[in-house]
Amino acid sequence: MATIAFIGLGNMGGPMALNLVRAGHSLQVFDLSASAVQTLVAAGAHAAASAADAVAAAEVVISMLPASQHVRALYLGDNGVLAHARPGTLLIDSSTIASHVAIEVAQAAQAKGLRMIDAPVSGGTAGAAAGTLTFIVGGDAADLDAARPLLEAMGKNIFHAGTAGAGQTAKICNNMLLGILMAGTAEALALGVANGLDPKVLSDIMSKSSGRNWALELYNPWPGVMDTAPASRGYSGGFGSDLMLKDLGLAEEAALQARAATPLGAVARNLYQLHSQNGQGGLDFSSIVQMLSAKARH
Repeated sequence: MATIAFIGLGNMGGPMALNLVRAGHSLQVFDLSASAVQTLVAAGAHAAASAADAVAAAEVVISMLPASQHVRALYLGDNGVLAHARPGTLLIDSSTIASHVAIEVAQAAQAKGLRMIDAPVSGGTAGAAAGTLTFIVGGDAADLDAARPLLEAMGKNIFHAGTAGAGQTAKICNNMLLGILMAGTAEALALGVANGLDPKVLSDIMSKSSGRNWALELYNPWPGVMDTAPASRGYSGGFGSDLMLKDLGLAEEAALQARAATPLGAVARNLYQLHSQNGQGGLDFSSIVQMLSAKARH
């Protein structure tokens, strides 16, 4: 069993850390939220006074933070991980951040004699709680092999996307496509309802036709069509619109750096920006349908 420092115990990190404790690992945990730390302590983890304190004796450091600036500060700051981790420590960052930041931090870690992989996840809060996340990994294969037993305690699928930063690139490509699919699915359903169709009947037709997609079949955005979807519980829970906006922004940033054309991704980002400015950023990202149809709001 590994001695792990786990930093970042939010909606995703908290359940991930709990699964590691349940698997028998010794965890030193740190988060700015005292209540989040206490939840882990109650489950058997140990509270650290700071991130530096958490990593001092750790064999593995796992982080799950909101954005690039938080990851850079945690790892590269004067009192950060790289300044306090022992040589040979394995670093696993599961945040979703810009790929160039993941590369920057990994290179700095390597220069300090540390091993690092970027391992962003797919599967949402339900997957984090159930231990069924998908990990999309960038870094050396040997480092992934060392991390695999820990990732398997938190997830069901593990993909090696390539070298450092590749996990982040693959994740944002997937989420850009997801944002496009959700906006397109919402638009198609809104069009059908505006012309008198029943949204469930239309969904059934499209799910057996060439328009079928994940958003339509497993995460339907129209209220009442799918009992298990956030749309049927007031768009609560799930994956927030502001989080989708963040990922679409990362995709646009990556496109600019690579001089790649992502016109549909840019349109999706603008739609979610408008949705967020309308005060809906905290709702599940499928709520974009409300911006496209007044009928979806009832």
